[in-house]
Amino acid sequence: MKRKILVLTTMIALTLGALSVPLTGQEPEGSKEIPLSKVVRLNRAPVNKEILRVKLPRPREIKLDNGLDVLVLERHKLPTVDFMLWIKTGALNDPRDLPGLAKFTADMLREGTTHRTSAQIARDIDDIGASLGASANFGRDVSIVTASGLVENTDRILELMSDVVMNPTFPADELDKYKKRQLADLQQMRSEPSFLARERFFQVLYRNFPAAEVAPTPESVNQATREDLLKFHNEYYAPNNAILGVAGDVEFDTIVPLIKKYFGGWKNHSVSETDLPSLPSPPAAKVVLIDRPDSVQTNIVAGDYALKRDDPDYIPLVVTNHILGGGPAARLFLDLREEKGYTYGAYSYFQSDIYPGPWIASTEVRTAVTDGSMNALMAEFRKIRDEAAPEQELDEARRSIVSSFALSLERPSTLLNAWLTVDYYKLPMDYWDRYPEEVAKVTPQVVQQTAKKYIDLDHLQVVCVGDGKQIKTVLEKYGPLEVYDTNGKQIE
Repeated sequence: MKRKILVLTTMIALTLGALSVPLTGQEPEGSKEIPLSKVVRLNRAPVNKEILRVKLPRPREIKLDNGLDVLVLERHKLPTVDFMLWIKTGALNDPRDLPGLAKFTADMLREGTTHRTSAQIARDIDDIGASLGASANFGRDVSIVTASGLVENTDRILELMSDVVMNPTFPADELDKYKKRQLADLQQMRSEPSFLARERFFQVLYRNFPAAEVAPTPESVNQATREDLLKFHNEYYAPNNAILGVAGDVEFDTIVPLIKKYFGGWKNHSVSETDLPSLPSPPAAKVVLIDRPDSVQTNIVAGDYALKRDDPDYIPLVVTNHILGGGPAARLFLDLREEKGYTYGAYSYFQSDIYPGPWIASTEVRTAVTDGSMNALMAEFRKIRDEAAPEQELDEARRSIVSSFALSLERPSTLLNAWLTVDYYKLPMDYWDRYPEEVAKVTPQVVQQTAKKYIDLDHLQVVCVGDGKQIKTVLEKYGPLEVYDTNGKQIE
């Protein structure tokens, strides 16, 4: 036993000794440290400089007699199927005095039909282990119904999906329950600084434009009636105003007859197109304070108009935003969190639709470092506008974007969403095939030009939620100041 221990000890000592010997064969000079710049990393994989080539599988398309566009994407890796129905109407069509109507309508589709109660719908979905949901997000011009499950249950999934889409009754008792939940949710949301900041930001940026609304109001929840939901559904939910996509372990020649069976009887009718007012001119730069006494943090949201989804600047802005605030390796995160320790995170993003969505940078910081955080944000905004991005930083951003894109294509639902996006926004059919190449074309000069165009400091809107007693004077340094309370009433 002692011999085994001795041998083992000797082997460990020899191994550790071997690991401590420099690769140059020279003895280390005491405790002298080797600069990181001199370290040669021998275990790193070589970087492939080639542009990643992507060829998305093409869906097959058919239009039913009632006008419903259908996209079928065959993916046979897993025995599952995904359905997405895009209704070309959303929150942008809400009546001005009833914000949230598109959301209410979508949310209530599952709560009862001419054939099933809410409980029966839930039970039927659960019986086959499927999922069925609907949404109509604020700021969007689309309502989406999704369903998924095992391919062996395709017939039942389609029957359920078509039932809630075509035959909802919006039962009064279920609507009452829903409204109570919505009011409770709104009360909770209004207690969250991040919601208050986002709500005010969209209001100061978009003003009278429909995208100014980010949530229902208590008044709209209370006022909405079953008749309002029925009217909205009858007006906008029509096959000639929709696209149905299916992806998964299906065959085109088999799935199309099933779709015709369940959606072929959906009656079409004329639907008025979304008639948006002109987008207001960008407002002059200002700072808005929402005074939330005793807050220990300041929530900061800053931004301006971005672009439409079909804008040629879309991909350059994807790259530019990725460098600025697209993740933990981006400038905002590295500066405000890693370098200065002001926050747990700082990010930026942008949205796009049939109108110019917003570009937004946001963070939550300790009250005591509000000034430093504002200064750091402004410095990063100026830097990306005034200086060309280093080639290495840009190269890492491009690779990250393309790699994430390629990995996302493993999911049939992501592929389906990509093709629905092409169809809905009338993008070129080779849009996604060229996506990596277009990302690779973005140069340091293009990043700088894009930043100058969309990070417009003369029109930057900044909203801060925090303790006014401690941060009001600080914020006055960064532009004209407006002050509101947490209920949206302007104080100054």
